[in-house]
Amino acid sequence: MEKMKNILKPKPNPQQLLRDWQRRLRQECRNIERQIRDIQREEKNVEKSIKEAAKRNDMGSAKALAKELVRSKRTVNRLYENKAQLNSISMHLGESVAIARTVGHLSKSAEVMKLVNNLMKAPEMAITMQEFNKEMTKAGVIEEIVNDAVDTALDSEDIEEEIEEEVDRVLTEIAGETAAQLPEAVRKEKLKQPAQALGDAEGADDEEDLEELRARLAKVRS
Repeated sequence: MEKMKNILKPKPNPQQLLRDWQRRLRQECRNIERQIRDIQREEKNVEKSIKEAAKRNDMGSAKALAKELVRSKRTVNRLYENKAQLNSISMHLGESVAIARTVGHLSKSAEVMKLVNNLMKAPEMAITMQEFNKEMTKAGVIEEIVNDAVDTALDSEDIEEEIEEEVDRVLTEIAGETAAQLPEAVRKEKLKQPAQALGDAEGADDEEDLEELRARLAKVRS
């Protein structure tokens, strides 16, 4: 009975499909913009904490927070890229529908397929783009994409050295004069030290604040 209903159910025309897809793509872009705002709001709190840690010469905590800040900025950059690719998909779909008016049906688009495949690798977009993949494949816009790989390059070891360089740069920019006032040898030595709780009550509070900020950043990035 279900199969019969599907057979009798009229297929949506290309214009209807386009309107639905573009509406959902716009919604995804708004979701990305909201996530970016949330991350950047937390980043301001982290920047303040980095300055405070640098003033205490607690470069271990400053480095740990700066590393989280670097990762957050990378996430924001990736989200902007995701948004740009969503807009590109919408644009190419519009071109496909314009062609469909002439040929009578939607044709495959290699560019849309490439963009969908890229977004399926992005952790933030994987589930959504899997749905688009199914729908666009069924409509004949792309071929079926089988891609279970999730892009985890953000946390891979091969960029650890690059992250360390960016951490130093962030510390220089944010901690600024406070870090610069330390002797070079002392500053480098302190930067090598891992973040750890101090023995007194103030140190314990600092460590709790550090963990709370890191947890909040991880939450808004997810």
